[in-house]
Amino acid sequence: MEAMQEDNFFERFDAIIQAPKRMVLACHVNPDGDAIGSVLAMAEFLNSRGHDVKMVVANDFPGFLHWMPGSEEFLVFEKDGDACQTAIAEAECIVMLDFNNLARSGILHNEIGKTRCPRILIDHHRDADLSQFYCAMTKINVSSASEIVAEILLHYGKEQFTPDICTNLLVGIMTDTGSFAHSIYHPRTFDIVSLLVEKSMPYTLVHQLVYDTMSENRLRLLGFSINNRMEILEDCSTAIIALSLSDLNKFDYQPGDTEGVVNFPLSMEKITMSVLVTERQDQIRLSFRSKGDFSVHELAQKHFKGGGHTNAAGGTLTCSFDEAVAKLKAVLPEYKDLLNKK
Repeated sequence: MEAMQEDNFFERFDAIIQAPKRMVLACHVNPDGDAIGSVLAMAEFLNSRGHDVKMVVANDFPGFLHWMPGSEEFLVFEKDGDACQTAIAEAECIVMLDFNNLARSGILHNEIGKTRCPRILIDHHRDADLSQFYCAMTKINVSSASEIVAEILLHYGKEQFTPDICTNLLVGIMTDTGSFAHSIYHPRTFDIVSLLVEKSMPYTLVHQLVYDTMSENRLRLLGFSINNRMEILEDCSTAIIALSLSDLNKFDYQPGDTEGVVNFPLSMEKITMSVLVTERQDQIRLSFRSKGDFSVHELAQKHFKGGGHTNAAGGTLTCSFDEAVAKLKAVLPEYKDLLNKK
């Protein structure tokens, strides 16, 4: 089935990219390293083939990703809505990367929804409705959208891998696997990474730029989160870190400041699942991480309007902060046996 999808994808993708077009590349709201890296790499590839490419995103991405080659070209809707609307309205093709549901594009949802041009999907999340796309390359058991983009570019030859493309794809894979700590489903991921490292910026520099550029406030927020806001529910092998809007404001919160916080409780042997709950202006966001076979995707999908992968998922609630934490605790007993299974 996957081979058939790939054949169909390249047949249709080739037809799209044969002649220069106005193309828009979009990723999900609150973009992470994989979203930004996969879009930047695909944009450079399409630009090299003569297309007029615009990259759009609903809101700004974390400061520790702003160094990525080409990132200054992104159109951010919350800063320049008119430019984003114009680019989307004039697009002759829209490529969606690292998300498969228009609602995940945030405020871009309505703009993309109005278009009638072909849409292309490149993604690694579950439950995609492929009927709405002209063609799609979706693979669930891969590390990231960036890995899929790398495979697509390999189809056109290794000469596609410029230093900037390699650097951006490396960031995407590295960040979506927690520096290769999870979401590695097959050795092929390391084959791809080896190819990227050969031509990218030095790997140690890339890692440093992503992980070793914390502000003082971000580091203090991390310490506060673990020392003051981490709650251990031993009967469910779960750790919850719940950060209110007031908590975030104390540390002059910036987008990306809570990136990676949810992973720290998993370093404890007794913890199977870690959940980060953060209060935002209009919703409550939940990030789930797990070890072993426990599927946070299923939990997030059933109870929190979300989903993702077996060991990494997200969800949202539109209620008060206290109600969100209470609901999370209320559903945990349903999964108690699975969470405590060793």
